[in-house]
Formats: sequence, C-alpha cells, structure tokens
Amino acid sequence: MKREVSSRVVVSVSEPATLVFSVAVAADYRPDDEILAFRLAGAPLDATEVLDLHGTRLHRVEAGVGELVLDYSASIDGRLRPAEADAVDLIRYTRPSRYAESDALAPTAAAEFAGLDTSTELLAGVSSWVGTRLAYVGGSSLPTDGAVRTLLARQGVCRDFAHVCVALLRGLDIPARLVSVYAPGVKPMDFHAVAEAWVDGTWRVVDATALAPRKPLVRIATGRDAADTAFLSILSGRAELVDLNVMAVVDEFPSDDMMELVSIG
Repeated sequence: MKREVSSRVVVSVSEPATLVFSVAVAADYRPDDEILAFRLAGAPLDATEVLDLHGTRLHRVEAGVGELVLDYSASIDGRLRPAEADAVDLIRYTRPSRYAESDALAPTAAAEFAGLDTSTELLAGVSSWVGTRLAYVGGSSLPTDGAVRTLLARQGVCRDFAHVCVALLRGLDIPARLVSVYAPGVKPMDFHAVAEAWVDGTWRVVDATALAPRKPLVRIATGRDAADTAFLSILSGRAELVDLNVMAVVDEFPSDDMMELVSIG
C-alpha cells in the first residue's frame, strides 16, 4: 500500500506570534521523500521540531508579521505494525479529559452497550450508535464543544464524532484516544479525526463518520482529545487561518468492513 499525502496551511500573522503546527506524519513512518517548508512574506522561515507522545511531531515557529505559508508532502510505502501501549497509556486514556467527558457519559455507555461481549461487537456497536445519532454537518460545532454538548446538539464534524466515541469507550473502562490522520477518500478532503480503542492488546480504529476506509489512514498526532492533536496552535501573538488544503491518496483503494478490527498502520 502506497499513500501520498500533502497539506498547505496559510496563516495571516498580525502580531509577532509563536505558532505550533502538527501536520507531519508520525515519526515511525520515516518517509524518504518528505518535504516541510515554511515561508513568511516569501522568505524561508526556520522551524524547530519537538517530539510529543506516540511519535507526534510538532513544528514550532517564531513568526513576524506577514503571510505565513506551510507546505508539506510525504510518500508512505507500506504499513506500520500496530502501535503499542504502556502502563501509563492504559491509565491516561481511561480517564476523562477536556473534550471527552467519560465520567458524565458512563451511565449512557453502560445502558446502551450492555450485552455486547466481544471486541468486534463492542467497537462496531459504539461506531454504529454514534453514527446513527449524529449528523455530519460542516461548521456546525464550536472549537470548545466536547462530547456531551455534541450529543445534545446531535450534529458535528469528525472530531466531534471521535470525541463521543472516546468518551463512551472510556465510560466502559476501555482505554480510548483521539488520532488526527490523513485519510484517503474522505470527502470533503481535510485533516480527519478518528478514535482508537485498546482491545485485546491492540489499538483499533473507531470511525463513526464512515467517511473514509480505515486501512489507508496515516497517523499524524495522537492524544487524549483535540487539545493534543490540533493542526495549529497559537501560543502567543495574533494570527488567523486564511486557507487550508489537504490531499491524501492511496494506490489501491480498499473496501471497509465495519465488523473488521483495523489498526492504523
């Protein structure tokens, strides 16, 4: 399986700013032909790479006033082995977090998914339950919305679907986390967000949007929720997103059986 991914992020900086981008594929992929370039008002701009948990690569830039453009591309040949977990992961990703209020949704999870005994039934059940109760509506949610508010609104975008899945799974005492990915086939094409659940000793993908097949997904960032996986964070100063273009393609487009357990690789 060969996947080609790219992104272009254009930001208008109105006051000198410290910006952190998370658009590069996770460190374990090690693509040979990767390109990452920053330009401010047409001139090259240096970035510092910071390695976060699970191979997440953050790129920090100190930008003056002007138009900042980030261009990124990489080719991924083959798939990685499923990600591993340590004892801390299994604690961290079972706790409630900012956007995945599993403590509030635990009673709902217990009531809705009682009797689903196998891992396959449980993950398919959570994915189907969330997918049938939420409508995918672009621009319908706020950056501050968590799983509870999303369920009340009954609509959202991919990160909202993923937050609800994560919260419900944690409410069942299953470690779960959010992953930002490049997703060949997703429409509209954009950065995508999915959930991962630790079942039977392996991280498995849960994508209640069903907007793209799971096997070609390419990991970017992994964390508790969207607070850990945003493609752009403004740490100081003032800046505004002007344009975003994302591309992800795969050489052989696979089918996706929702009853199959799939890992990101």
